[in-house]
Amino acid sequence: MALRCGLVGLPGSGKTTIYRAITASVPSSFGKNEANRATVHVPDPRVSRLVALYNPKKIVPAALDVVDIPGIAAGDTADSGRGSRLLGPLNQVDALIHIVRCHPGLTPMAPIEDIETVSLELMIADAQVLQKKIDRLAKRARSGDKDALREVTDCQTVLTGLQDGVPARKQHLSDSQRQSVSECNLLSLKPELYVANVDTHSDAEQQAADAVAAWAKEEGTEMVLIRGRDEAEIAELDPDDRSLFLAELGLGESSMERLIHAAYRLLDIVTFFTAGEREVHVWNCRRGDVAPVAAGRIHSDMENGFVRMEIIPCEDLLRHGSESAAAQAGAQRLEGKNYQVQDGDVVVVRFTASRAKQTAGARG
Repeated sequence: MALRCGLVGLPGSGKTTIYRAITASVPSSFGKNEANRATVHVPDPRVSRLVALYNPKKIVPAALDVVDIPGIAAGDTADSGRGSRLLGPLNQVDALIHIVRCHPGLTPMAPIEDIETVSLELMIADAQVLQKKIDRLAKRARSGDKDALREVTDCQTVLTGLQDGVPARKQHLSDSQRQSVSECNLLSLKPELYVANVDTHSDAEQQAADAVAAWAKEEGTEMVLIRGRDEAEIAELDPDDRSLFLAELGLGESSMERLIHAAYRLLDIVTFFTAGEREVHVWNCRRGDVAPVAAGRIHSDMENGFVRMEIIPCEDLLRHGSESAAAQAGAQRLEGKNYQVQDGDVVVVRFTASRAKQTAGARG
């Protein structure tokens, strides 16, 4: 499953320009409540090396789904506004990418005020969703239904925090509260990255970007600085030409690569592989996920019937040149249900199906 990120920002923040820079896609014209969507492959130099080793019939890289909604302004999430329709496409994203204007425009640069405006709109939208759930459960709670009463209490606690201006992700929710609000897909509960969208790196733009960076640090997250207009144009070039123009801007990676790396750090994602003559496939899981959970990313049967996982670290496999050579050198391990999958693991999952033992992974 692809990592899903949603772009948010005020009108005029350059959000759709950043979308172009990330995806190399030309967005369609926005309708009143329409979103642009694109999927990009996540670059990983290990993939090409595994492909050279196995010469597989199929290659499946990791993917990033990007959703770009129209800019949301102050008041859009009022009861009479269009906020719920605008924000609907963001319900299922894993993280928000908050685009902040740090370049001259029709109004003076005010990055922190811009951040606070968008954050407030997201909290208002969340508050509306929570209130609807509380109203829906009220009758059952009054009748003494313990589960309904617990959910109402939990939702009301989170709602009160939102009304006090505290995003859900900063409310230190208990497991019970998280469970109670899970169906609400609260936007202010999602991890959030910031993008400082600059034009020229002037002193004024740099000061604005520094303010965003300080805000992000206070929030416990990251800020990525992107020269949106320039990088959107570079993204449309042939791949062989992009690195040259990025180098002229003093950049070693594209905006897409920088954002993906930041998103992986924010969500604590690790990458593992299955590889063989049939297929080289890139998979993601959260850091700390044990082997059965990671195997479940491949197929639910592998999690339910998990027996063990055969592992060779990617760099060891590539250094030794084959699975058999890596095994002879002691680089192959057998791990059980408590093993936490590590970034770069090349795995074979052994599991039991309904009738017979199955194998998935490197010998496809």
